Amino acid sequence: MQLPVMPPVSPMLAKAVKQFPAGDVSFEPKWDGFRSIIFRDGDEVEIGSRNEKPMTRYFPELVEAIKANLPERCVIDGEIILVGPSGDRLDFEMLQQRIHPAASRVKMLSETTPVRFVAFDLLALGDIDYTQRPLAERRAALEEALKPAKAPIHLTRTTTDPDTAKEWFHQFEGAGLDGVIAKPLDGLYEPDKRTMFKIKHERTADCVVAGYRLHKSGPNRIGSLLLGLFNSDGVLASVGVIGAFPMARREELFEEMQELVTDFDNHPWAWAKQEEGNRTPRNAEGSRWQAGKDLSFVPLRPERVVEVRYDHMEGVRFRHTAQFVRWREDRTPESCTYEQLEEPVKFDLGEVLG
Repeated sequence: MQLPVMPPVSPMLAKAVKQFPAGDVSFEPKWDGFRSIIFRDGDEVEIGSRNEKPMTRYFPELVEAIKANLPERCVIDGEIILVGPSGDRLDFEMLQQRIHPAASRVKMLSETTPVRFVAFDLLALGDIDYTQRPLAERRAALEEALKPAKAPIHLTRTTTDPDTAKEWFHQFEGAGLDGVIAKPLDGLYEPDKRTMFKIKHERTADCVVAGYRLHKSGPNRIGSLLLGLFNSDGVLASVGVIGAFPMARREELFEEMQELVTDFDNHPWAWAKQEEGNRTPRNAEGSRWQAGKDLSFVPLRPERVVEVRYDHMEGVRFRHTAQFVRWREDRTPESCTYEQLEEPVKFDLGEVLG
């Protein structure tokens, strides 16, 4: 492989903002998938990732789609996505299952749950390095290069109209998207730098604290608190964690939580006793993404309620780590149900993909 921009390359990043930026800015949907930079030189294809490790072996169907649809020699930034069984929204949980060590399963999943690639930036085309050219020029060249492309290769929508971007922000969430990205039109492509902006959905929920994990720094500090919500059957389901606390607060939380420590026999997640807490409520098989990480937890009597901030749900769980807002001493654990969560209005994913 011999390209003007060679792998590995860290993708350009975005910093979170509350408001839609003003000025000469291009807006586009924020896709919820695996960020990836595609390198193609003839029959040679490498699918890069956020951490610069190649993901080529996991997506053989995408390699073939790249050869059929992308220019002969190019480097393109974008997102690998997976459309769920319903066909009308993205499914990040199913996408995660595509990362599997067994070649036979990789082949089977490539046929049963194929992925797509949404392109949104151009780093190189032919012998030309575009990284030091402004976004407006990169986008024009990308549009021209992908004119012949067909599904499962897509070109993301863009607009310079803030009102249109705000409509997308509210509408596209119903198709499983994650918000809106804003990029300065005169901006260069700067790997691993937060020169873009992201506007994400933000909501709050009252959750039950049902356990904790210790911090890596010591046995008397809380690393994260495990959160639960009651489903329609009255069962406490694991929905995620909060964990961004100052070090001094981690020690205080450890002391505060000791009076609630219980055993698994008297806990809603009593099944975890079989491994003496060595399994996480989220995934009883552990995590391929965090191999070797201790996922054990200390069970707590589910009596305390905390208000947390989250962006959106992935199935029955928070998609990302939630953020602490405040303790809710005025709320009972039984009042912490899924019914309090705001449901986004459904939107046809096909319209977003074009």
